[in-house]
Amino acid sequence: MAATVDSVPALVHDEKDEKHSSRGSFADEKGVYQPEKVNLDDAEEVGDVFNDVRLIDLGEDGHERPIETDADYATRLVSLDDDPTIRWFTFRMWFLGLGLSCFAAVLGQIFYFRPQTISVSQLFIQIISFILGRALEYIIPGPSELALIKTSDNAFWRFMNHGHFNMKEHVAITIMSSTASSSALAISIFASQELYYYVETNVAVGIFTLIASQLIGYGFAGLFRTFLVYPTFAVYPQVMPTVQLFEALHRGDGMMAQSKRKKFFWYIFLAIFVWEWFPEYIAPTLTGISIFCLANRKSAWFTRIFGGAAGNEGLGAFSLCLDWAYIGSGGGSIGSLFTPLSTQLSLYGGCAVCMIAFCACFARNTWNTQNFPFLTQLLFYENGTEYNQLLILNDDFTLNEDKLAEQGLPWYAASQLLYKISRTVYIGAAITHFLLWHSKTVYKLIRGGKESIDDPHYKKMQVYKEINNWWYFGVFLICLGIGIGTTYGAKSQLPAWATLIALLFAWLLVPVIGTLYATVGYAPSIENMIQMLGGALVPGKPVANMYFTMYGYQPVVQAYTLCGDLKIGQYTKLPPRATFTVQTVGAIVGGLLNFIIMKVVIRSHFDLLRDVQGSNIWSGQQVQSFNSAAIAWGALGKPLYATGTRYGFVPYMLLVGLLFPIPFWLLHRWYPKVGFNNVFTPILTAELGYLSVGINSSVFTSFVLALFSQWYLRKYRATWFRKYNFLLSAALDGGTSVMIFVFTFAVGGAGGKVINFPNWALNPKGNPDYCLRLTD
Repeated sequence: MAATVDSVPALVHDEKDEKHSSRGSFADEKGVYQPEKVNLDDAEEVGDVFNDVRLIDLGEDGHERPIETDADYATRLVSLDDDPTIRWFTFRMWFLGLGLSCFAAVLGQIFYFRPQTISVSQLFIQIISFILGRALEYIIPGPSELALIKTSDNAFWRFMNHGHFNMKEHVAITIMSSTASSSALAISIFASQELYYYVETNVAVGIFTLIASQLIGYGFAGLFRTFLVYPTFAVYPQVMPTVQLFEALHRGDGMMAQSKRKKFFWYIFLAIFVWEWFPEYIAPTLTGISIFCLANRKSAWFTRIFGGAAGNEGLGAFSLCLDWAYIGSGGGSIGSLFTPLSTQLSLYGGCAVCMIAFCACFARNTWNTQNFPFLTQLLFYENGTEYNQLLILNDDFTLNEDKLAEQGLPWYAASQLLYKISRTVYIGAAITHFLLWHSKTVYKLIRGGKESIDDPHYKKMQVYKEINNWWYFGVFLICLGIGIGTTYGAKSQLPAWATLIALLFAWLLVPVIGTLYATVGYAPSIENMIQMLGGALVPGKPVANMYFTMYGYQPVVQAYTLCGDLKIGQYTKLPPRATFTVQTVGAIVGGLLNFIIMKVVIRSHFDLLRDVQGSNIWSGQQVQSFNSAAIAWGALGKPLYATGTRYGFVPYMLLVGLLFPIPFWLLHRWYPKVGFNNVFTPILTAELGYLSVGINSSVFTSFVLALFSQWYLRKYRATWFRKYNFLLSAALDGGTSVMIFVFTFAVGGAGGKVINFPNWALNPKGNPDYCLRLTD
């Protein structure tokens, strides 16, 4: 029947009566989250999400209202349609899932040993799998062909090709392959041991370590999914481009609205694929156009403040970046077109403070920082020469106190120290933020159980068999036993009690980091904090610190990543058991191939990977960085950060972080209409060191684009925003990912030969933005 405004009272809200919280949820006047009730039956009656504007979309003025709340995300951006009879367990799914998992795992591990930091984008896999899936739909005999030979009721042929390549097959393939694409953290440990400690990794120990470290976080995710996946407030804005691309490619065949969206996607995809050859290869100046540096090419301060088109060049203030590989999300969790504006304002607010702090410390020579490069991640002697870490270690690579006394403690550049401070403050701020803003909601969900969850997508998923919590707990226990056994088998010097403490901290941080990731789309790394903790508990042992980091940090990442994939499954109606199966298979296949490729690469390029510069094709930079951090925290953590020493204040920044969110929370309670609830203190504090590494020329452009998309389009072009904004993000990220893949193998050196583009005005020698070169 035709829907009326009165028929959807739970979905059309009067802003005079309810206050909208920027957290994507409704809040009372004290800012405490109040879960919004969504009536599933009414939601099903309001029509197709991407067709004509529906009554559910309209405000009091008759125009479409902006996407503001978590319920808006759930019912106005994602379709509730589902057909439980659609197959996912098919030959095409397994053939393409396993094949692309192998491809992505090999490619991801090769990228790990490249001089550029590149990852295999989920959107890239999503697009490739769709093309291959449609090809198999025509290549393998299907129902129409089988009908001619009267074997269409044969179960084997139904398994081989039951008809159209459907969305559930596509989602399962994408999740499996993208899970396999990331290089496991255990690989960094094995590579460090082989390159710097000359310890050959035992194959059995390596394989079982990979399985344990990759899957132990899944046990955490499953046990926390009641409040990290099922509820409406767990929006996961970073998965919205992926979900909308699935819907554009598979839903509503023949509908004009979806036809337009498909064409829109492919036009943008092809356009950005062509364009990216210019900033990435032909004209690198387009990566960062700095008017200030063009006006003054001889000032070191202009380089530090306004430069940023080259790695560790400068802070990139007011640079214009035309390279989507840096402007967009790159397939990551933060993107100008899909991350909520309040999240991005907090992020860029932190960046502004970061610029001021970096420049002030350098100008005042705080911590002797003028002796070192402005932006650098290395350790130094006080005179500015690079610190030789091997001179302070014994033959078994444990700390030698006498050698340390002779060499002296190393120094950080101020920018790198501020980065470490910010990531320490962030942990405390994240904990307090979680307790102040989300603890009541989580408590209600835990107390009320699944029956208290009123999310429309979750209700639609009730037709599928759920996974019992004992499955996840069983995975955790098995991996725990394997993990403790392999740490001893690898002679890591990490005792079992320390492994348990690492996992305990991971367990405690999953709901904190996971809630932040699910609600505002942001999860800063906790690696530094875990390394610091490992250095305090097991001092003087860098290899033990590596293993402690793996079990304290990796499970957190794995947990919130799996929760994001479970949310994709919930949005697209992939059965929970299917999501669990393909995630597990992808993690195991990816880990095994990671290990094989690592062995091959190290055996072939051992000396090159140890070299500081490497080559244009192969580099051990990521292994070097991980090993240096393990030495800095594992061997030097206690003397370097002991109370009363030069950097002894850094651990106490955790206490500062615990207090930081409280003033903003109190101000919001006293002045609820001002908007203090829009200040996400964990993000603000985490980004106080955001610009300490890499290419920074995109920051200003990304900020402007965020305002345009998440404020102007969301508020004043609500219909276009709902239909095309997230699809635009998917097209730009997907086209860029495919271009980088082709570029890497065609001319970037992955194919065996680097072909440099000739120098010209937009591809100059030195810094691409013409700023004064400050380092060799």
